[in-house]
Amino acid sequence: MAISISKGDCFHCGLPNFEGDKYPVTILNQSHNMCCPGCQAVASSIVDNGLESYYEFRTEPAARGDSALDNTMSKLSVYDEPELQEDFVLESGNNKEIQLTVEGITCAACGWLIEKQLAKVVGVKQVSVNVGARRALISWDDEQIKLSQLLQQLKKIGYASLPFQADSHELSFQIEQKSYLKKLGLAGLMTMQVMMLAMGQYFDLFGSIDAETTRYFNWVSLVLTTPVVLYSGSVFYLSALKATLAKRINMDISITIAILSTYIAGIITVNQADAEVYFESICMFIFFLLISRFLEQRTRYRANLISSNMLKHIPLTAYKWVDGEIKGVLAKQLKVDDLVLVKAGEIIPVDGEVVEGQATVDESLLTGEFESVAKQQGELVYGGTLNQLGVITIKVTKTLKYAMVNQILRLQETAMTNKPKVALMADKFSEHFGAIVLAFTVLTYSYWFIQDSPHAFWIAISVLVATCPCALGLATPSALTCAMANLNKNGILLKRADALEQLSDITDIVFDKTGTLTYGEFSCGKMWFAKDAQRETLLSIASSLELRSEHPIASAFTHCEIEESHRHIDKFQVSIGNGISGKVDNALYKLGSANYVALSEQELIQHKIADATIIMTKNGQLSAAFWLVDKIKNDVADVLSQLANYKTIILSGDSEKNVSDVAQKLGIDASYSQCTPAMKLETIQRLQGEGKRVLMLGDGINDAPVLAASDVSLAVGNASDLAKNAADIILLNPQLESLVFILSMAKRVRRKIKQNMAWAIGYNVLVLPLAMAGFLTPWMAALGMSISSIIVVYNSTRLLKN
Repeated sequence: MAISISKGDCFHCGLPNFEGDKYPVTILNQSHNMCCPGCQAVASSIVDNGLESYYEFRTEPAARGDSALDNTMSKLSVYDEPELQEDFVLESGNNKEIQLTVEGITCAACGWLIEKQLAKVVGVKQVSVNVGARRALISWDDEQIKLSQLLQQLKKIGYASLPFQADSHELSFQIEQKSYLKKLGLAGLMTMQVMMLAMGQYFDLFGSIDAETTRYFNWVSLVLTTPVVLYSGSVFYLSALKATLAKRINMDISITIAILSTYIAGIITVNQADAEVYFESICMFIFFLLISRFLEQRTRYRANLISSNMLKHIPLTAYKWVDGEIKGVLAKQLKVDDLVLVKAGEIIPVDGEVVEGQATVDESLLTGEFESVAKQQGELVYGGTLNQLGVITIKVTKTLKYAMVNQILRLQETAMTNKPKVALMADKFSEHFGAIVLAFTVLTYSYWFIQDSPHAFWIAISVLVATCPCALGLATPSALTCAMANLNKNGILLKRADALEQLSDITDIVFDKTGTLTYGEFSCGKMWFAKDAQRETLLSIASSLELRSEHPIASAFTHCEIEESHRHIDKFQVSIGNGISGKVDNALYKLGSANYVALSEQELIQHKIADATIIMTKNGQLSAAFWLVDKIKNDVADVLSQLANYKTIILSGDSEKNVSDVAQKLGIDASYSQCTPAMKLETIQRLQGEGKRVLMLGDGINDAPVLAASDVSLAVGNASDLAKNAADIILLNPQLESLVFILSMAKRVRRKIKQNMAWAIGYNVLVLPLAMAGFLTPWMAALGMSISSIIVVYNSTRLLKN
């Protein structure tokens, strides 16, 4: 029968209520007053989760809630201040985006729970939880919900969170690791003591002992087991409680039921001389579970250390030029167009352009290539890279939070948003598996109870323990985390994790030619002019127009000896994949393909310029033609020789002669030349219509549409920003040999996930009938389940090796 709360006391905890009706909650259609915001929050959570009947049947008042909840929430409101958000909140269109360090994440189920709960919140656009890194990437509409409210939502479901900062995140990891070690150490120590007493009784090592001594040993075991259950096992209870409040079933629910049921049963029968108490099984179960969780945590930490360490290479301070003098400032205070001095041996603090001096820079942090890169005036340098030799002054082009090193980490977090199909299948299977295990446990207990077996309860506990789906929950995320860490270490950045799965099904690999297969360092091998007297003028105008273009072809004109290359240009326009145009001295000039400049093939043949790379017209009249030459990259032939299992295709806007020459030299299966972006897109869609799975490699602005349309797309190291934005994978180094490594890693990941899933499911299928038949004791089940999880984690760590 439910207890009665005195009038004037808190309806939740029963303590005196000095706040009157300040904290009301409607329970069972009746308003009740609480004594503090903590009790109000807990009561509201109980009501919101449909558990109001708790108040009808409780026999004792609940524990008091967090009386300082208002204070806790008011502290969070400081994160709504724009000045504070400047350091860690990004503007993403009309939305805001943040990375959070989330404490209390213990397994994949925690990440799934957070994603499901926050997805229901109005104003939240996207939630992605990286369980391995214990980070959450959240995008929200600031007009609908504030950052402090998001932090409050996480707090309410039991996860404390703060904006991600490398140092505090590392500290959080260390604190969690110490906590695991304390719990693990206590469980290990007590397990040894309890096991000695249990083995002595099992094997009669103490001789014939009387009932009083047996009860004494049971009581000693209970005393030693209690701190293990209450302290070491708290990890599992908290996780189970969070899932229960969210109306979900996770693997820790069955673990909690098994531990607490065995412990309570032991307490009830501890005074019976012939009682079956399994205190040693409880200790061993918790000990083995903590070992597997600790190893999992260490593995996640090791895998994410590669990416997290990138931020540690960013210096805290920088030397800024102020009125001709050097002044030390915080790197995060640097703004666009500030001038910064970087000396030899120093780390470059932010992304910038070299405006004075020369340097040799180690960019291995970003690219994975340990060969130093020479930097001169006008070239870009990146925050976190090391200036090995020379003194340079750089002009800041991006503030610290938008620097490439931060962009890489954000893209890594975003990549985990799109889970592979096998990961989604595992998540769904794990969700239902817990309910299936509980059902089998009930059936097992019912059967043995009907058979009057004295071991019915312990057999049911063994079923719960043995079939805990820990290994299944680890199968996919552990493999993906290790694979992405290895790719990142080798200068390969994934923007979505499911790209790895799709790469395994690729049939056709399509290459853009310029900048992908060739260096893209053009030079004018031959020129033709309608009037030789205008050679210098036309070459000067062509150079001025091309200097405004991002296309690699433009670089060919920088090598031409031109007296005057800078002219005033009006109405400059770029037609992506076709050409450029602009007015010089009131005359309209066009440079591009024959189709773009609107010249007939007959006219080109008449002047013997049909195979020219670029045609130039003045007010619609043929003026000049240029033949450009490019060099094939050194590693391309070797890479293509390793792609014999795929059909290779060139898709280029270059002339037919240039494209066919490259295709013939490299043994490419098919080639398409003089393609506009629309024609490239049409070709990709036609291949897909034939059932082909297409991987597209490109680097230019004109490749962006086909990169976006392909099944998987890859932007090479020197790609334009637009191409990188459209691609699924980015090579931070210009070496095409990384393509072979990516394809190999994709197959390895799929193989490891399948192995992990097969082992996890196979183990559960094998052990379930053994446990139901009563062949396994609880401690045997605990050992088998822990070993199963360790095998999965170890198998995934092999992906960290090349």
